[in-house]
Amino acid sequence: MSAAPDARRWIFITHANVLLDPKVPVPEWPLSPRGRQRMRLGLRQPWVPGLTAVYSSRERKAIDGAQLLADHCGLPLMTRAELGENDRSATGFLPPPQFERMADAFFARPHESVRGWETAADAQARIVAAVQAIDRDERSNGAIAVVSHGAVGTLLHCWLSGRDISRRWDQPGNGGGNWYAFTLEPRQALGHWQPLDEPAPLQAAGA
Repeated sequence: MSAAPDARRWIFITHANVLLDPKVPVPEWPLSPRGRQRMRLGLRQPWVPGLTAVYSSRERKAIDGAQLLADHCGLPLMTRAELGENDRSATGFLPPPQFERMADAFFARPHESVRGWETAADAQARIVAAVQAIDRDERSNGAIAVVSHGAVGTLLHCWLSGRDISRRWDQPGNGGGNWYAFTLEPRQALGHWQPLDEPAPLQAAGA
């Protein structure tokens, strides 16, 4: 799918691999060396030179990746708390197998708070409102990058595509570091997730 010629193009990017530490609050986890390497490889993507604004959530792992991108482009990094991951503070750190079961339930029952988590429907509304607010406030004319989190991007992708919330549209299980392009006017996702550290498909690169 191609963007309309005059449509502002957006790139949604998930932070890459992180250093998991049960003793550190999840929002303070940094990128791992592997994650930083993959984010740097992403600077070769063909859409990078066209960026005129970079936004991220206020979680360290997102800021770590977004700062690399902003510095490369010579742009200031702007953060929005509303771009943060779904609120999982009720449970805190969960071992990966348990976390995956919780994530399945989060997407499967979008209007229910699973063990105190923010509901998927509420998180989606927050994320959509955050992107729309950026669109209203941003004064540059080029493409906008948003560096955020996997569930955030999946919920946004479902809204952009007019689909029900489902984990079917989640990013690949590669530790993060994936992207897709989209426009708000018209509202559409321009393809699905692509690994940041791999060459962009021709259709996505030229969308």
